[in-house]
Amino acid sequence: MAMIDPLKTIGIEKGKPFQPTPRSKEIMIAAIADAQQWLRHKLDAVFDPPFYENTHWALPAYPELVKAITENYVDPGNYPIDGRAVSYSLAYFSAKHLGTGQYYVMTIKDKAGKPLQGSSHYKLHLPPNVPVKLYWSFTVYNGETHALLQGVDRFSRASTSPGIRINPDGSCDLYFGPAAPAGKESNWVPTKAGFPFEVLARFYGPEKGFSRSNGGWAT
Repeated sequence: MAMIDPLKTIGIEKGKPFQPTPRSKEIMIAAIADAQQWLRHKLDAVFDPPFYENTHWALPAYPELVKAITENYVDPGNYPIDGRAVSYSLAYFSAKHLGTGQYYVMTIKDKAGKPLQGSSHYKLHLPPNVPVKLYWSFTVYNGETHALLQGVDRFSRASTSPGIRINPDGSCDLYFGPAAPAGKESNWVPTKAGFPFEVLARFYGPEKGFSRSNGGWAT
């Protein structure tokens, strides 16, 4: 609803044909590039502060947006249009009961704070007893489009993935890169050289131990 009047100013109105002039098209094409840069800048800010201290994992949504969604936007003083833009550029989805049945955290950087690159190799270690009742999963997305990578035969690994290998102590190591490490194919998620990527972790049935106060259980 908040966007109806602004859209009218550029000729987008329900029930009327959209007929931009050549000059309007030039302006809108330039605006698209500006918006992409702006969204990228705002996305970086979502990860500060992180979900767990001394990591780069965070819920990819500003606190004011999470508050608005879970309250169904009942607060007339809180309608975070900018926050909605950032989160919906990643995924057009919102959880009204976040933390009850599921939780999501994302990272776009490695432990050194450098952007994840598809030409590099990474290892993610999950200690034993991940605090979830159902299952966890880690999915790779294209860092430029936020969509799934094209030309790969899998996008994620989960605790329920057939053949996933769990270490003797109950922990699990996942691998991300353009090629699988020798003997680690079952725990590998492919990336593509030339493309930055991001990893979204999904946790279904999070238990009490899944919290910021826990101090972090994944590296």
